[in-house]
Amino acid sequence: MIRLRLLVMSALMLLITVATAMAQAASPAAMAAEKGTPGGSWFFPAMGSFAVGIAALGGALGDGRAIAAACEGTARNPGAGGRIFTMLLLGLALIETLVLFTFLTVVLKY
Repeated sequence: MIRLRLLVMSALMLLITVATAMAQAASPAAMAAEKGTPGGSWFFPAMGSFAVGIAALGGALGDGRAIAAACEGTARNPGAGGRIFTMLLLGLALIETLVLFTFLTVVLKY
């Protein structure tokens, strides 16, 4: 389990490092104008896909932890189940809103 976490964290750190390095390069339109070819870098459209993927991964992990905590709270105190459920729905809506905002940002940018 720890090895898997270390592998995932090192892969994300590598992705962030490469994305930061690529973001400092010239824009795709400027690079295409220099080369005289249409198009541009393949990396910039792929960055949007990575951003949505990472946001979805974070949202899924957050949803899972929130649902697990709500189930545990309801199991410990069944009388508070209604209030826990209300707070769970509010939390899940806020988590999913962040994922949708990331998706919307990527769609509007490209």
